[in-house]
Amino acid sequence: MLTKSSTELVRQRNSVLVLSVLRRHGALAHTEISDFTGLSSATISAITADLERAHIIEKSEQQAASGRGRPRVLLRQRRDCGYLIVVIISSDAVQYSLVDYAGKLIDRFSEERSHDPAGAARFVAGVRAGLSRILERSRISQEKVLLISISSKGLVNSTEPVLLWSPIFGSDQIDFESALRPDWQAKVILDNETLLVAAALGAREEIVKGADFRSLAALSLGHSIGLGIVRRGGQTQEISAPNFGHMLHMAGGGLCRCGTRGCIEAYAGFYAILRSAFEVPLDTIPAKFVPVTELDKIAAKARQGHRTSTIAFRQAGLALGNGLSRMLSLTERMPIAITGPGTRYYDLLRQGIEEGLGQSHIVRMEGMPEIRVVADEPILVFEGHLNRALSVIDQDIVISGVQGGEQRQNPSPQGGGA
Repeated sequence: MLTKSSTELVRQRNSVLVLSVLRRHGALAHTEISDFTGLSSATISAITADLERAHIIEKSEQQAASGRGRPRVLLRQRRDCGYLIVVIISSDAVQYSLVDYAGKLIDRFSEERSHDPAGAARFVAGVRAGLSRILERSRISQEKVLLISISSKGLVNSTEPVLLWSPIFGSDQIDFESALRPDWQAKVILDNETLLVAAALGAREEIVKGADFRSLAALSLGHSIGLGIVRRGGQTQEISAPNFGHMLHMAGGGLCRCGTRGCIEAYAGFYAILRSAFEVPLDTIPAKFVPVTELDKIAAKARQGHRTSTIAFRQAGLALGNGLSRMLSLTERMPIAITGPGTRYYDLLRQGIEEGLGQSHIVRMEGMPEIRVVADEPILVFEGHLNRALSVIDQDIVISGVQGGEQRQNPSPQGGGA
């Protein structure tokens, strides 16, 4: 027999399911929601009525193409139910995007990131200013922002929005929630950038393959080396971002930005390729940032047959291939999507990658995995943010219930500032 609490949990779970279907498929009729969710018509009616009363979804009418008959009644998210701010931290810039509850981009701008060694404190102050600026530009009140979703390369805490280590700030940790909480009441989440890339690719694959989708790895090439893995676990996807770039490639090898020696990144990151091409000693302190234009020059020489430049890219590919072969041995043979600014050099990396992969027993037994180049990494990162953040917002909205929805529709005039 269901208790009141268990009945409420079922209702919440079904409400989140309805919202996720609307988010995936767009505006839908009542019967279409029932078909996609497998829930009864009566259950859909009750859930959508609650969500509409809470100003979370709204109805619209769509006239038939013939112009005859009764128009279809469609349900969709209310765009003004709440807002999301996406903050993407890269090696040379910070991008701010303002998104409404329906997932529509409202405003976006980027600011160059200073390479000031003073580090985290000044950077956090810049992020606070950027968040305020994007709201001022759109004239949206702060209390309407339900969530701030941040991403960065590096190691992030699995349960709290804390950046534990990054190629930008090294071991200077940043607790984004503590840093923003005096001024912001919105929930703050933080994700590894390549995890979001893998999540976006996994979502795309599931749309195409459905239940046939099993797993996929996303390898991001650039100033840093990142890896995200997405695998089907029952009805959901399990997504992880192992610290691939700082796995050991060669004991006692080149100095890495993390301070240790012999990491994959110390041979395959942009700074590593630059160091190798110019035959700089391997114990040289790595550059914090290498412009793509410098790598383009090295690549041009490699394509013209310059020996040292060619070897630099081959060594980078070999380090990547060796790392991937270990990953496949620990997981399963799966397709590999290569993303990031380093995809422009894939023709120079390919031989080394395939040679490194070929040293794996699973590859020798089952053959080379499918390798595809996906050049639109910034789009994937943003898709990953939306998929993750809007799902979190949906759950929070449902848990907060009808009263929370009414408060969002009629916010307190005092605002949510400092």
